This record gives sequence, C-alpha cells and structure tokens, in this order.
Amino acid sequence: MVSRLCFGGFLLCAVLAGQDGASVPEYPVAHPECVRFGPQYKRYVANAHQAAVTAMTSLVASLLPPASGSLTANAQTPAQAGGSGIDSYIFAALNAAGVTPAPATTDYEFIRRVTLDLTGRIPTPARVLSFVADSTPSKRADLIEELLAKPEWIDKWTMFLGDLYQNNSQNSQIRRYPDGVKAFNDYVRAALQAGKPYDQMARDLITATGNNSYQDGALNFVVGGVVTGGPIQDIFDQQTANTFDVFLGLSHVNCLLCHNGRGHLDALSLWGSQTTRYQAWQLASYLSHTDITRTAVAGAVNNQPYYWNVVENTARAHIDYPLNTTTGNRPARQPVGSEKNVAPVYIFNGDTPKPGDNYRASLASEITGDFQFARATVNRFWAYFFGVGLVDPPDQFDPARQDPDNPPPAPWTLQASNPRLLNALAQSFIDNKYDLKWLMRSIANSQAYQLSSRYNGTYNSAWDTLYARHFVRRLWSEEVHDAVAQSSNILPKYAVPLNGTLTWAMEFPEPLNTPTPRDPVLPLLDAFLRGNRDDQVRSGEGSISQALDLMNDPFVMSRTKSTGAATSLLVANLSVPNDQLVNTLFLSVLSRYPTSDEMTQAVKHLTSGNRNQQAENLLWSLYNKVDFVFNY
Repeated sequence: MVSRLCFGGFLLCAVLAGQDGASVPEYPVAHPECVRFGPQYKRYVANAHQAAVTAMTSLVASLLPPASGSLTANAQTPAQAGGSGIDSYIFAALNAAGVTPAPATTDYEFIRRVTLDLTGRIPTPARVLSFVADSTPSKRADLIEELLAKPEWIDKWTMFLGDLYQNNSQNSQIRRYPDGVKAFNDYVRAALQAGKPYDQMARDLITATGNNSYQDGALNFVVGGVVTGGPIQDIFDQQTANTFDVFLGLSHVNCLLCHNGRGHLDALSLWGSQTTRYQAWQLASYLSHTDITRTAVAGAVNNQPYYWNVVENTARAHIDYPLNTTTGNRPARQPVGSEKNVAPVYIFNGDTPKPGDNYRASLASEITGDFQFARATVNRFWAYFFGVGLVDPPDQFDPARQDPDNPPPAPWTLQASNPRLLNALAQSFIDNKYDLKWLMRSIANSQAYQLSSRYNGTYNSAWDTLYARHFVRRLWSEEVHDAVAQSSNILPKYAVPLNGTLTWAMEFPEPLNTPTPRDPVLPLLDAFLRGNRDDQVRSGEGSISQALDLMNDPFVMSRTKSTGAATSLLVANLSVPNDQLVNTLFLSVLSRYPTSDEMTQAVKHLTSGNRNQQAENLLWSLYNKVDFVFNY
C-alpha cells in the first residue's frame, strides 16, 4: 500500500483532513434568541470563508508540481477578450497597492480550470492537446465560447441554480416530491437553454401562479416558502426571506422579520441596524394576497402524494399583512397603535403598488428594477468563479455601504473589496440584458480570472481582497464523480425515477438520496458535502472521509482495474510503452503531462513488479493527487 500512496494519497489525506472540523467563529452578534439563521449560520460569518479559502489556496499551491507549458504566449488584452472592464479595476487596485499579481495560468492550467468552472467536467486529453498546440491569439476566448455552447454548461448551472433556489423533494417544512423537483429543474434547464434573461427568470419565480406544481415548475420557488403549523404570516415571512436572500443578497431580512435590527445587527449591517421589523413586514405584505394550497394526486393514500396550487386571493384584496398573531415560528405580531394591517411598501425607494395591482407582480418589478438585483447577481457569480465575492458572503449585503461616492460614516467602511468594479459590472450586466452567458464570458475572459493560484515570492494574505492570485476550490461532489467516470472511460448508468437513465452526477435533479436512496455510490457523493438544499448547504470544505473514500470507495477502485472492458482507460493502454502509458494516464486524469520527476518515479514504479498491478496503482494514485481534487 505504501508504494501506491507515494504518488499522493497520504498528501491528499493531509490536505483534506486539515479542514475537517475546522473551527468557525461564533455568529458575532449577542442575540441567542434569534435562530433564523439556523444550521446555516456559518454562511453568514464575515471573513470566515475568505480566511479558509486563503489558507487552502496557500497549502494546495505549495504542493502543486512546477508549472509547465506556455504562460503568456497567448495572453489577451481585455479588449481582445471583449473586455468588461474587470481588468482595469483589478490591476489598477493592485498597482495602487504596489502589489505584483501572480503570473498567468499556463494553457494546461487554464483549460482545466475553465472547463471545470463552466461545465463541471474535465477536458478530454485530445482537447487539451489541441488547445495547447493552437497558436491562435484568441484561443482562450474561443474555448470559452465553445464551453458556453455545450449541454454540460446547462447541467452545471441547473445544479448551481437548483442549490440557490433550494429545489428539493422534501425539507423540514414541506414536500415537493420528485415530480415537483423535476418540474422545477425542467423550468431552470429550459430557461438556460433558451438564454432567458436573468431578470425574467426572477420575475417568473416571484410571480408564478398556477394549479399544479408538477406541471408548472416555476411554482416551486414560491412553494419553498411554505411553513407548516403556524399562522399564515409565517409563510409570508419565509417567502419574503427567501426572495430577498436569493435575488438581492439580503439575508438579514430574515432576521428583521423577527425583530428590529438595532441591538441585533449593529456589528454586521449599517442598513440592518437602522431597519425595523415593521419595515420588514411592509416587504412581506407583498406576499399577503397569495394562497398556497395542496391537492392530493389521483389514488393518493392519506392524501399523499400531493401537488401545490398557487393563486392570488382576490377576496383578501384589502386585508394585507395582519398584525394578529401570538403563535408560530416568529415572535408575536401585534397592532402598532391603531394599525392592524401593514400595507406593502418597497422600503428601498418608498414605492407602493397602485390600486388593483397584483402585489407579487409589483414586487417582482421593484426587485428586478433595483440596482441591487444586478449587483447581488454579479457578485454571486463572481464569488463562484473567484472563490470569494467582492462582497462576501454573497448573501450578506449591506445596502448602506455600497456607494463609493457616498461612503458610510465612520467607523463603517464601504463593504465591497472593489466597489467601483462591483457597480460597473452590475451596470454592464444590466446593459447586456441580464445575460448570464455574457457575465460568465466576461469573467472567464478577464486576465484577473486567468491568474495562477501559484505566487512567485512571498504572498501576503492582506492582498486577498485585491485578487492578486486565483483561489483554489475543491471540486464539487458531482465533479469528482464525473471526472473519475470520464477519465476512466467506465461510465455508470443510474435509473433515476422520473428522469430516465443518467450517467453524470451533474445531471441529477437534486442531491438528497440521488440517484436512489440505497445506491452504492451515495457514500462517495455525500462525503464531498453536496448538501441537501435545506439545512445542509453545499460545502467546499475537506474532510478525512473524502480522502478515505477516494482511496477505498468501490466506485473509484473499480475504475483502476486492469481487467474488464477493452475500452476502459487502463485496459486500452496496457500494451503501450511505459512512458506513453504514463503520459496518457496523466493527461486523462490531471489534464497535463507528468513532470520529469513524476515520469521517472512512475516508470520506475511500473517496472518494479507486476506491470498490470503497478499500472492500477499508478492510476489509483492519480485520483488521490491534490491537483485532481482541487481546481487550481
């Protein structure tokens, strides 16, 4: 076993174990009675995520082999990339601070990084070699266009948005059932396929009305706000919290729906500390005319399963948000003076619906017309591609600290690490009609995104907010699975209810118990913390169990065998010379050639015993290398 591990197993185990059980600061506000953040509170701890990403990047970069291949021969200017202006802001900030950025990625590094980031897959060996050999100055921009047009791009971003919208069949409050999950998934997939502008997607989800959540997928976003066992205001509140978190990055609305911000959000949000519970009720009032009911399907037993109906209740047209509760999931809602009902007000500009307006339609117009919608959206995607948001965490925006021309009073500071970049990117997103592909294209084409995670010389963590280097990320659960399957050329087949036979984990409709509740691949998928879209969020943290699964899980082990299908990676290449076998395995798994030292060790390993067994050991070891598990 030691001979197998010499290629990286113990090293990877040490890297992943270094994050296992890592301490996270307690939520930095003294209000233990506020439990709205629940098990997800780690997401809201300012600076905790950035510190973890920085530490992991430094560790992984120190363990990577020396860079090889072209570094700058095909580097593009922002203008050649169709520039969004990202680079002018990033490099101006670096120059002003006197910080030298990391070098550019090599072609090998870039094709692997951008292919994983845009599609969730690793590039094929043939595509790696053709890309590296290409001398066209626009080849990186051309590759990005190629990836944006792939069906795998739709798979990846359907999964991303499914996480964001918390599309699950069952959570702590309600059930959508697999039929509802599929309908919601199909809506997102079709919207991405059609290139639907993101502001229109937001309107669809906020305003969805219909009689069957199994048939109208967009209904399932509104359904996600259902809270059982309490007054109807609990539902209005949860729908409001979900909507403002997802589309405006304002997680603190959830807190404000329980109590005034003063005394609770003082250390986190200037805006939040000045906002009252009454104002949060004014936002929730936009949802107060919506009725959500359920209907048992034909043949249901004990009224299960059921689908959801979402309609506007015209009989409640003059009631709005009632202040009349003493029970439920939130503190009592009692009249304010003589006021027993709260009318809707968009508190960021004072707008109210016109007489006869559909409240949710009015809310959708206010949200998508709010500059914060564009700002929160570009920041959320920036956080994915760069590892850390310009505002981080992306759900913790403070609206009072976003304008560089009107900075907040001391001791508060502007929240974004580069506020002018954030605002400029948001405005460009608006100008380009909320096109998600435009946004991803702009980010991926930037020289800032294409910087290496390696840094020449001593790196100072104070430079993190300048994006002086690229931050690594551990692959998603689905990416690990799909990379092993693709590189080994042993493709699984999963019969997923309502979805037919699927091969790629990135195609799965949801993480929970998928592909099936007792499938043998579940331990591997769950070890990489894909979450359940409820009280367990997707996480990029490492753990000992991840390393152990890569070393021992049957899904991985079965794909390192020198027997079996003639088309498998190892069987198909057993007869080639040692150096050719080593090159093929490295290109297939790591998207690069081995270094001279790695080649020497690998050939020595292959000739030190039974060749077939040693070839199995070599392939197994590549799946346990740091540069397989991390996108760097």
